[in-house]
Amino acid sequence: MKPKVSLITLGVADLEVSRAFYTALGFECPNYDPDAGIVFFELDNGGQNGPWLALFPRQDLAHDATVADQIDPGSVAMLFRGVALAHNEPSRADVDRVFAEAVAIGARVVKVPEPTEWGGYSGYFADPDGHLWEVAHNPFSDLT
Repeated sequence: MKPKVSLITLGVADLEVSRAFYTALGFECPNYDPDAGIVFFELDNGGQNGPWLALFPRQDLAHDATVADQIDPGSVAMLFRGVALAHNEPSRADVDRVFAEAVAIGARVVKVPEPTEWGGYSGYFADPDGHLWEVAHNPFSDLT
């Protein structure tokens, strides 16, 4: 297998709420079709082919994978799913700015940005469905 991720699909409770959230974060969804039942966001990858971020109703995603949907969409409890998506910024100030932008559009604060044990700076927020996002600055590697 070629070591590549082509598509990251997040199961969401309300497709329109999540589309609006990610659009407000600055994600672009070319060719959006409100009747398609799925939303695709093109990720900035330096002109390469992929990856994309997709939003798909969580019950439909569970059905497609033939697994049980174990999360109650009405619950406000944070459940750790064993996965976090990450977005890196070139400075601590940029981390704080992006984090504040996410919170301003409805992201749930999980961990306020702070210095890390490994010498960086990061914080975590959750999207409307509880998917974790880390916003980080890594002074040792340019992942921006």
